[in-house]
Parts: sequence; structure tokens; C-alpha cells
Amino acid sequence: MAGEESTHPSYETLTEDQAGRILAGMNEVIRAGEEMRQLRTEMVQVLAGLGWSQSRIARLTEMSQPAVSKQVAKHGGDPQPPLDVSLDQHDPPWLEGRLWGLAEEVSEALDGAAHCTGHVTALARGRRRLTPQGVDELRRLLEADLRAHRAQLPGSHRAAYDAIGRALDVPTKAAATATTSASVRRTLARQIQRDHLREDASGSTRN
Repeated sequence: MAGEESTHPSYETLTEDQAGRILAGMNEVIRAGEEMRQLRTEMVQVLAGLGWSQSRIARLTEMSQPAVSKQVAKHGGDPQPPLDVSLDQHDPPWLEGRLWGLAEEVSEALDGAAHCTGHVTALARGRRRLTPQGVDELRRLLEADLRAHRAQLPGSHRAAYDAIGRALDVPTKAAATATTSASVRRTLARQIQRDHLREDASGSTRN
């Protein structure tokens, strides 16, 4: 037995690699939480800039009205440019958000069996970022899903993918929204893209 036991490593203390593995998941959750809090703060400013009441914002964000008031007052003197929420915008963050929203719709349509499911789940949990490499990978996964499940997916999904891909392939300047961060633009585009696809699907069903 002594010989058998000696074949296993004996640890007297944690190694840096071990500690890193233990903390990696915790760090991801903490980082995602901080990013979500910052994103929510920016969304409060966007909604306030649209003229929404503080009570309405508090209800939607599940914050107290004094907390909303404090955030609005903190940035109240900053001019808010008109917020364009039209789907057809070509700055990279907007296109990345559209791609993300499309991938989520494809994943749901295929009951989680899509190639892109793991990627969009990691994005939603803050374990992945929409870096240039991540965008390229998500495009490849979506392309595979659209090709393999052509008969199951509405034509609007392929049309959206083609429009997003063409725009991503042509470099453009960032949108003139100095007070709206890339994260906010991705978030808005993600939801608006999903809403458009669902509206298209509802229209097709009624017809």
C-alpha cells in the first residue's frame, strides 16, 4: 500500500495553479456582476434621457426611487444626444449586439441544440466577451446552424445574418454616441434584433 500511495502527488500547500483554478469561476461571477451593475447604471441614464419618469425607471430596474434619483442627478448635467434605436446601424458594437441577439433566437428555435448555444450561454453569463475573435467564432457557429437547419429556421434569420455579416465586413466609424457606451449599444441592439425577428415570425404565422 505504501508503494501505491507514493504514486500520488503529496501537496503540503496550494499551488498557484490550484488557487487560480479555484478562483477563476468566482472571478468570472464577480466581474460579470460588476459589469451588469455598470450597464444598468448606463441604461438608467439612457432611459432618463428619453424622458422616462424616475418611478417608471425604478420599477423596471427594480431599484428604489431614491437610488434612481441619485444616479440621474449624478449625470443630470450631461447632454444626452438623441438615441437612435433603428435596426439598421453599422457601428461595430451595434452589429455585435445584433449578432448576439440573432444567435440567441437561433439557439432557442433549435431547443438549445444549435452549434452556437454554448457560446451564447457563456456570453450571457459573462464568461465570454464579444472580442473580434469571439465575433468571428460566433459567426462561424451561426453559419453552421443556418446551413444545417435551413428547413427549421425562418428565412428572416438568414436575412438578418447576411445583413449583419456584410456590415461587419465593411469597417465603419463608431456611432456618434459619445455618452452611450459600446456595452449599452450591444445590449440595445441585442434586444431590438430579437424583437424584430419575433415580429417577423408573428407576421408570417398570421399570414
